[in-house]
Amino acid sequence: MSLLGFWRRHYRDIPRIRQIIMVATRHGFGHLVEQLGLKRFVSLGRRAITFRTRSFPEHRRSAPVRLRIMFEELGPSFIKLGQVMACRPDLLPLEYAQELCKLTDSVPPFPFPEAREIVERELGAPLAQVFSSFDPEPIAAASIAQVHEARLLDNTEVMVKVQRPHIEQIIDRDISILRGIAELIEIYVPDMAVYNPRGIVDEFARTISRELDFFIEASNAGRLRENFLTSGILYVPRVFPEVSSKHVLVIERIRGLRIDDFAQIDRAGFDRKEISRNGAAAFFQMVFQDGFFHADPHPGNIFVLADGKIGLVDFGIMGRVTEENMQYYADTIVALVEHDFDKLVQEYMNMGFVPDDVVDIDRFQRELKEDLAELLEPYYGMKVKQIDFGMYVDRLTKISIRHGLVMPQNLYLVNKTLVTLEGILRQLDPDFDFIEIARPHVARLLLKRRDPLRVLRFARKNAADLYEVFTVFPKQLHRTFRKLLRGDIRVKVQHEELQHLIRDVDKASNRLSFSIITAAIIVASSIIIHAGQGRMVFGMPVFGLIGYLLAAVLGFWILIGILRSGQL
Repeated sequence: MSLLGFWRRHYRDIPRIRQIIMVATRHGFGHLVEQLGLKRFVSLGRRAITFRTRSFPEHRRSAPVRLRIMFEELGPSFIKLGQVMACRPDLLPLEYAQELCKLTDSVPPFPFPEAREIVERELGAPLAQVFSSFDPEPIAAASIAQVHEARLLDNTEVMVKVQRPHIEQIIDRDISILRGIAELIEIYVPDMAVYNPRGIVDEFARTISRELDFFIEASNAGRLRENFLTSGILYVPRVFPEVSSKHVLVIERIRGLRIDDFAQIDRAGFDRKEISRNGAAAFFQMVFQDGFFHADPHPGNIFVLADGKIGLVDFGIMGRVTEENMQYYADTIVALVEHDFDKLVQEYMNMGFVPDDVVDIDRFQRELKEDLAELLEPYYGMKVKQIDFGMYVDRLTKISIRHGLVMPQNLYLVNKTLVTLEGILRQLDPDFDFIEIARPHVARLLLKRRDPLRVLRFARKNAADLYEVFTVFPKQLHRTFRKLLRGDIRVKVQHEELQHLIRDVDKASNRLSFSIITAAIIVASSIIIHAGQGRMVFGMPVFGLIGYLLAAVLGFWILIGILRSGQL
């Protein structure tokens, strides 16, 4: 999409685009705005001030920090975009993903009259007909919604999550703008195209659409509650679907101590070691048994209840793990424990992480094995409390990216959740051992693999797939030959870097046009001065002098443009 196409598509969004440009420039990303040609959306006066200023205090910070602060300033859409990017270190440099993990999702609340109007409209009844009490002051306010305490007519304590007014329209507009910017980046900034900006925006659009639908969050909470209904370690609050909607979620109010409030936990007499073991055990049950896990375990979402159980809230971000991936994870842990690097590399191959462009598989396996051995060997013989698990996962992720391993998004989500949870539980109990707690879940998976019924189902599935290959392939081959005989076979040719060539030719033609116009003005002015007619200033015709002045301005403009481009 050209810049003209961007203008035609987003001419109604000029104020928001201008705001994004000004904020990005203030935080040190003006060079990117200039490369994309977006500075023309800013008035000449603001452009002269903003794009020439390099003394902002923000510019002294690192680029990842400036990006995080910029996203926070630009509001809900960009905060959520940053959170999605933080889960995908394969889509951007790791230091950016780590910094974006720090994005805060706390914003000022919107007025209670608006919240009441939304609740009454969504539920189709006045508040008094649904709730016996409703606290007008929210207990929490985030980028998408805010939460109020209330009581149902039967006096049940609940939390009412109310979506911000017009938030869907705001996010839809921002997604449209981001898609346009992503296309411009791929055309005008080829060095950044490797991070697949359009893929990042598409991933964000899918994620945010699920978070905006509270029916999905209610379903997530219901499924997780069902998985732990008889659990003695984790409690998931009950959802009230009969008084919930797409934009209003009513869920049971749970009371407890935040899991990072260590002083209160100690005063209440809870065993911190037991809490940390229960938290890890619940996570491993979600990943290795249920295949459905809470993927946003920050301290504000985890509580220690009066009976010692762990309570969870906020089910907008959930992760899923297939049964096949569970088995691979189990084999990976076994390989780590047994120091079997050959098996570890083989599991990476089995999970389909190897990029398609790898030609020499043997060399790829050998180099990956050497990197993994170099990473892991120093950890063997160390006590668990001596291992920085977050740093270990980060180094493992860097190795994956270096070798171009194509990991699924849910694996990165598992890693991110594991690192976050490990940081919390390590503070509860510095001696707790993740591997030790994972052992029974891994053993159960390995035993399940040898189940005769599972082996039979696997063999039946493979037989069905093989039968489909033998029945479908001849038909596809026959269809291809028929198209070939009719001349219907088409070959798609894709031009690499053609857009960049068009852009360079466009720049060159513009400069040539300006040069010709400047030369014409100089020739015309010389003719006027030589004729010596008309009003005179300093003994020369006025129009001739104006022509020379205009030609000088245009000439300097062209020269500055050439010098700034770095191409003489």
